[in-house]
Amino acid sequence: MGTSTEMADQKGGDLRNYILVTAAYWVDTLADGASRVLVLFFFYSLGYSPFELASLFVFYEVFGIVTNLVGGWLAARFGLKTTLFAGLSVQVVALSMLGLAPSAWLVVGYVMASQALSGIAKDLTKMSSKSAVKLVVADGDESGLYRWVATLTGSKNALKGVGFFLGGLLLTLVGFQTAMLILAAAVALTLVATALLMDGGLGAPDVGAKFRHMFSQNRSVNLLAAARIFLFASRDVWFVVGLPVYLRTVLGWSFWEVGSFLAIWVIGYGAVQASAPRWVGVRGSTGLSQPDGRTAALVAFLLAVFPAAIAIALEVDLDPTAVLVCGLAAFGAVFAVNSAVHSYLILSYSHGDKVAMNVGFYYMANAGGRLLGTILSGALYQWQGLTACLWASVVFVLLAGLLSLLLPAERAGRTVAISG
Repeated sequence: MGTSTEMADQKGGDLRNYILVTAAYWVDTLADGASRVLVLFFFYSLGYSPFELASLFVFYEVFGIVTNLVGGWLAARFGLKTTLFAGLSVQVVALSMLGLAPSAWLVVGYVMASQALSGIAKDLTKMSSKSAVKLVVADGDESGLYRWVATLTGSKNALKGVGFFLGGLLLTLVGFQTAMLILAAAVALTLVATALLMDGGLGAPDVGAKFRHMFSQNRSVNLLAAARIFLFASRDVWFVVGLPVYLRTVLGWSFWEVGSFLAIWVIGYGAVQASAPRWVGVRGSTGLSQPDGRTAALVAFLLAVFPAAIAIALEVDLDPTAVLVCGLAAFGAVFAVNSAVHSYLILSYSHGDKVAMNVGFYYMANAGGRLLGTILSGALYQWQGLTACLWASVVFVLLAGLLSLLLPAERAGRTVAISG
């Protein structure tokens, strides 16, 4: 067993590396958010239908599912440093494919291939950063873990919002392909800087990790993953295609205005997520503590109110701008809390050498939810408009809440089952 000085040195090194991996994750998040807006609006301007726009992102989500499944095993087997550098490298390739391609190559199949690589890159980088939280939080410090996870996840989403804003700005100022090359250069510089500054690795690789272990035997992890599918489908079913196309075509907003609105929404969502530990948890004799399964269920049921209210308001012809701005602000705040609770719970349910694999499995479910929402966002909007997307959101949130009722609840240091 190491001395206290050696353990302190190890924690200090882990913290330094964690700061580096988080900074790399932030840059990748900015580039990812910007490229999504660039692809959406560039191909919208070429006359693509809502369903065709959604199809551009299908491989992004499909390969996100595969990446989280395989990546969790790779991270456990070879270490988080390997998956981090792989993610940044693949992102450079994905962005360069769009920035350097002849204009004749910018068709659905080619863009789907580049988006597949972008999905791989984003999820490798995200999984590395989220798993690395366990390296800097003391074992058993659940409240500390909740705060760290909420801060990381909130900052990531805020920066993704900045990325949406950046994408709209770059499209306006320099055009599609030049913007992609700027983003590729930023990620490449980050990769080089991280490789030069990182000392050692990120945790100890487990040479005995087996791929079959990726499929969790932990009931709580499996239930949480299932709830996560429907939670993220409830957002992306209106957010990916339905809302931006509605704002552009029905309300007549410019690309700049739509990008700015999406950016502000995601930045606000991230800020709420980062602050979740201050006011969302389980109230006991010692005050507010970390959340549990009941918290996730209650917040999900509250969340379902907002897309239903927005859909009804649009159907009775209330002012759509006011309805969407106010309603989606409220939805974003509650969704952020629900997502923060989920992100804490997955790490709380994971222990020892299972962290990377459980996180990979969990984010595989996350990507599955985004895939479901993305496809339906284009299909439902083309079929019945934005209100159909919103009612689908209600259904998905309610399913997430019902699954969350089956998660364990922590009370006075012991776990008890919640009946549905």
